[in-house]
Amino acid sequence: MQNDVASDGVRSSESVNGSRDVWSCKDSDSLSADHLVIMVHGILGSSSDWKFGAEQFVKRLPDKVFVHCSEKNVSKLTLDGVDVMGERLAKEVLDVIQEKPNLRKISFVAHSVGGLVARYAIGRLYRPPKEEVKEDTSGNECKEEPRGTIGGLEAMNFLTVAAPHLGSRGNKQVPFLFGVTAFEKAASCVIHWIFRRTGRHLFLTDDDEGKPPLLKRMLEDYDEFYFMSALRLFKRRVLYANVGYDHIVGWRTSSIRRESELPKWEESQNEKYPHIVYEEHCKACDTDQDETISVEDDGSSDKLEEELVRGLSRVSWEKVDVSFHSSRLRFAAHSVIQVKDEVMHIEGADVIQHMIDHFLT
Repeated sequence: MQNDVASDGVRSSESVNGSRDVWSCKDSDSLSADHLVIMVHGILGSSSDWKFGAEQFVKRLPDKVFVHCSEKNVSKLTLDGVDVMGERLAKEVLDVIQEKPNLRKISFVAHSVGGLVARYAIGRLYRPPKEEVKEDTSGNECKEEPRGTIGGLEAMNFLTVAAPHLGSRGNKQVPFLFGVTAFEKAASCVIHWIFRRTGRHLFLTDDDEGKPPLLKRMLEDYDEFYFMSALRLFKRRVLYANVGYDHIVGWRTSSIRRESELPKWEESQNEKYPHIVYEEHCKACDTDQDETISVEDDGSSDKLEEELVRGLSRVSWEKVDVSFHSSRLRFAAHSVIQVKDEVMHIEGADVIQHMIDHFLT
């Protein structure tokens, strides 16, 4: 493992396998940092995709966080399927936790399909609550409300950035297909030729041993997986979504909304976050109370997508809508929102700053 000291007091190390750990150069800060932040890249990506974001987190929160940029699903390994990648990520997280016994908290920051991989991984990492009995000051025993954990750590923030939570098969969910129904139907038939098993999962065409599509299974605690219990465990769940010019992941799927729920937005007047154009706090919605909502008849939604919206809406979400409409690199919005390249995509730095400023430590 080779260590490099970056500027502004941030130290990073990169393993031969490509993983990247980032922490404070100051010993007192690094020793007190008990919050593990797992950063997950998207399809055909690598740990370096989050290099800028990881360094910014440590720079701003030096005595709080230790950042690990995942490397178990780099490049073509991202084509193996959401479940296979999720299993790898879960094992990788447990390995990091084992190496750093001082860790107490955990958060995830995931880009693109990495958001689905992270959701799968936490379902594997979930540990059911154990009832604890403690004595109060009067000597009486009192039972504390038990809470589960993620790999033995307290779940804090779960952030996804331009992630296709509703899959990619719906109308305009993959914008570069121009919303043309014929193109979208053709893509669902051939996508596995390009993106293999991951493509099947994204277009909800997988049929493993007669089971429902994986994204539908991830709406429940399924077999030995606790997908929704794990997601519900986090104190914050946040969706960062591009309102336009993201030609890979559409606004609706990355913000878990129906077409009719997409808000009207205006150019930001906030100098600190010039690309944040809309913020919304959505409370958990009881699906029984939501039965009156029908599938939209404008061709933008289907029955399975509606199930995904309803299932994921059973937990609360913070939704942060981002626009790079005035950016010279607006057509690269899918990468700019993450600052995948520190030089080319630096206009997205305010989005990273927004994540840090609202991060629970």
